[in-house]
Amino acid sequence: MPGPSRDSASESRPTLEAVAARAGVSRATVSRVVNGGAGVRKALAEQVRKAVEELGYVPNHAARTLVTRRNGAVAVIVDEPESRIFSDPFFSRQIRGIGRELAVYDSQLVLLLVEGRGDFDRVARYLAGGHVDGVLAFSLHTDGGLPSVIRRFRVPVVYGGRPGRPGETPGPAVPYVDCDNRGGAAAAVRHLVSLGRRRIAHIAGPRDQTSALDRIDGYRDVLPDADPALTADGDFTAEGGARAMAELLGRAPGLDAVFAANDLMASGALRVLRERGRGVPDEVALVGFDDMGSIAEATDPPLTTVRQDVEGMGRLMVRMLMDLLSGSGGPEEPLAVVTPTELVRRASA
Repeated sequence: MPGPSRDSASESRPTLEAVAARAGVSRATVSRVVNGGAGVRKALAEQVRKAVEELGYVPNHAARTLVTRRNGAVAVIVDEPESRIFSDPFFSRQIRGIGRELAVYDSQLVLLLVEGRGDFDRVARYLAGGHVDGVLAFSLHTDGGLPSVIRRFRVPVVYGGRPGRPGETPGPAVPYVDCDNRGGAAAAVRHLVSLGRRRIAHIAGPRDQTSALDRIDGYRDVLPDADPALTADGDFTAEGGARAMAELLGRAPGLDAVFAANDLMASGALRVLRERGRGVPDEVALVGFDDMGSIAEATDPPLTTVRQDVEGMGRLMVRMLMDLLSGSGGPEEPLAVVTPTELVRRASA
């Protein structure tokens, strides 16, 4: 038996007028709410959303694009190789937060990975094609050219993490969301000091990323006279943390505590300490950063670490971008948001 014709299916599809009648508002009000426009009171917008849900109204994407000049898609650009994206739980949590919040706005996530500088041309071509309404970019490197590529096409953007080069303060037109990296690092080191530890080492992240630089500064805020031999560079991976820990033990065998700039590096450090017969926390106390449950709660002993709300930061980035796109953010809206961190004490320190 033949199915319904396209015409009959179209006739059964709820219309804007039907939603307006159900919500008790005008067609124009429904259109503004559905298309993400500003100027609708919160109570009325809720009425419209309820009517949309009750009727099962689905906006016509092609028609909406013509009216709003939007594509209903946002590019998430991560300046990291694919191997890191899918091995570090930080990225999965941030992307999960972004994806969930974009769904609230009926917008699609388009993931673009930057393996190296050669990928900038590919990203530039995609942005030039007008395929997305805005950009969320994170894991920036201070020697990279990604921000300049984005600025070239004047695409609305919100950065995850403070962009910029060492010693540089972002200008007023650079919206970003970051956590209190410096304050969180200082809290971790103060905790180690409070335990009576006196030879506190630091495994730093890559120095071409502002988050790593801020965490080094937090370490130095508490220990301004620390021996340079007590700092070793990692790369935010477990392998990098293991290499840095081995280097530190070779240079400073008497160390009694370690602050690692992320949980993955802390897990690598813990492995080396165990291999060298150094008890944690009795001989060496260990603190990480991020509070990735899949790492911090799975280590033996469980990892004391600094918590940042990674998923919440992703959601906040989306809300800031949507405010930029709708023009609803007033002059009092912050262009830079720094979220708090919290020391989570477990058995490693």
